[in-house]
Amino acid sequence: MRFTTNLAAVVAAAASLVSATNTITFQNQDSTPKTVVFTANAGFPSVDTVKVDGNGEAKVTIPQGWQGNYFSISEGSHVSPGMLGEVAFQGWNDLTYFDVSAIVDATDINGVKEIFPVSELKAKTKIAFSGCTSFPCNTTVSTKETNLVTTLGGGSTVPSKRDETNLVPRKFVLGKF
Repeated sequence: MRFTTNLAAVVAAAASLVSATNTITFQNQDSTPKTVVFTANAGFPSVDTVKVDGNGEAKVTIPQGWQGNYFSISEGSHVSPGMLGEVAFQGWNDLTYFDVSAIVDATDINGVKEIFPVSELKAKTKIAFSGCTSFPCNTTVSTKETNLVTTLGGGSTVPSKRDETNLVPRKFVLGKF
């Protein structure tokens, strides 16, 4: 009986790890409504577009193991990718990889600004973050967390002091060792 009870506990714990929910909470830091557009990498499911009110927030559930990017469009602007948020959930070594990338439009100061784990939302100083406090930027970071925050437009939410041990060379994100 004791073995069965212990086995059931182990199975339940493993199931909760496997079914971890991935989320991105988008925080709009200015009064202009924005639409976030997702682009999945080849072979991954699509994620629906989401609208974020001015000075509002929206939480999106992301499929298990999803990889892709997203950008925001300010209301009244033409649809054109700017700063990209790039993520890979349950990537190599079961880590979440994320970065803010200026590869499309390094002059976009109204779109994706910063990405960081939700645990750092109320931190006085962010340690694990990717983002643009100055432009352009392109830094990939990893975390064990599966719940991220992405700020849109406006300024930086809190001062940032990057923990360089979380930085990951792009070759690892792409699986090219």
